Amino acid sequence: MPLKRRQPKTGFTSLNPKVYTIVNLEDLAVFPEGSEVTPELLRERRIIRTLKYGVKILGRGTIDKKLTVQAHRFSQSARAAIETAGGSCRGIG
Repeated sequence: MPLKRRQPKTGFTSLNPKVYTIVNLEDLAVFPEGSEVTPELLRERRIIRTLKYGVKILGRGTIDKKLTVQAHRFSQSARAAIETAGGSCRGIG
């Protein structure tokens, strides 16, 4: 077998990757002021389809409502935007 094919491939690919369901700030605009947003509520409203590994909130869009958001992960920009609007971020798990 040639030496090139015997060498390991570069990089690493996990056999069990964790792929989080993505929700942007602009998707949270449907919730009324002061409500608590949970992954189960996002699924009921059909904003997300699955909850296999969890939900990650990203900072695309703007938010001007005071919301309490529960998710597994938050980007820094999403956390800053939610807290600037007067809301709070709670991590799950």
